[in-house]
Amino acid sequence: MLFETLNLNHSTTVILSLALMMFAGFLLTRLTKLLKLPNVTGYIIAGIVIGPYLLRLIPRGIIESMDFVTDVALAFIAFGVGKYLRFSALRESGWQVIVLTVFEALAAAVLVSLTMYFVFRLPVSICLLLGAIGSATAPASTIMTIRQYRAKGAFVNLILQVVALDDAVSILAFSVCAAVATALNSSAHMEYTVVLLPVLLNLASVCAGALFGVFLNLLINQRRTHDNRLILTIAVIFSMAGICAALDVSPLLSCMALGTVYANLNPDSELYDQVDRFSPPILMLFFVLSGMRLSLPALKTAGIVGVVYFFIRIIGKYAGAYLGAAVCKMPGNVRNFFGLALIPQAGVSIGLAMLSQRILPASLGELLSTIILSSSVLYEMVGPGCAKLSLILSGTIPRRKQDAPPLCTAAEQETKVNI
Repeated sequence: MLFETLNLNHSTTVILSLALMMFAGFLLTRLTKLLKLPNVTGYIIAGIVIGPYLLRLIPRGIIESMDFVTDVALAFIAFGVGKYLRFSALRESGWQVIVLTVFEALAAAVLVSLTMYFVFRLPVSICLLLGAIGSATAPASTIMTIRQYRAKGAFVNLILQVVALDDAVSILAFSVCAAVATALNSSAHMEYTVVLLPVLLNLASVCAGALFGVFLNLLINQRRTHDNRLILTIAVIFSMAGICAALDVSPLLSCMALGTVYANLNPDSELYDQVDRFSPPILMLFFVLSGMRLSLPALKTAGIVGVVYFFIRIIGKYAGAYLGAAVCKMPGNVRNFFGLALIPQAGVSIGLAMLSQRILPASLGELLSTIILSSSVLYEMVGPGCAKLSLILSGTIPRRKQDAPPLCTAAEQETKVNI
């Protein structure tokens, strides 16, 4: 390995590893940009290339000691989700958006879980976690397509509302499934306390996140400079992530509660824009690290399972969106084509896969992460095309505007939407 050959001390190796990960992520996005693929795909591929199964440029010890990158990145992702959960906006959009989101998210989760259990006879714990992860949608590719073709109208507004709520539903579903999976994989018997403890810890973290949201609102006022606003916000997010790490629970729910409470107490969205401009390097490191942790030998084992997961999740998303729209008595174009806009899967799902590795036994955790990471690359490749197809078939994009020039690049859009 490169750094072992140079015989560098630990601190130098860590710093140079982080630099190499950033350079690799940047260089691979030059290639994915030419292929019109999202940056996330380039980051994952970069991690695979420099990881332990190809060039082996980063020592395994460094890779294994970077769990803090996952925790911090997930904290930022969840905090960003919170800004979309303003109660005033939810009241205006009505119950239909919530019903549609629940249907499309949970239909995919249930279908994936049942398929994994009855077809492949996988353990209940991994089936539940795969289903919960499968409910998540990555909005960046869909929103990028909407902006590129200047799409507007009721169909587009509905897409934006649903993808904003989708990850919140997925995080909640994952937290419940993670508590059950932890109990199932515990060496103790299925006693009341074994099942209850993870639930109580997650509830405690949510309450702590809400309190931190109130605290952040008190800290942020008009007298603060832009720099100090950002410093205080990052300090609060780091603190919340650290508390969750101490409790051995995911920072997703607590940081989502933190972002939601602050968003509802303070209508100013400028702070979220500041955080969005700060977070891209952290998120890049997270995705590159995810690529380095992808086990290429495990692809042989996960092959058929991964392929089935890829298609079953798409069927679940489409069927759930169709049923949800039918229940809400929405127009035919929503009922028939809305599900096509919900195909991409990246940020939150990859984060949940990394968390699942801490819950499941080593072999099952490796299988799950391999399925999610490999399928995420495929989803990000086909997602923009499916989103465009949904806009065309729904009549949102007139035929003459299909070749409209983009309003912003993929890189610029991913800076704005980091979920």
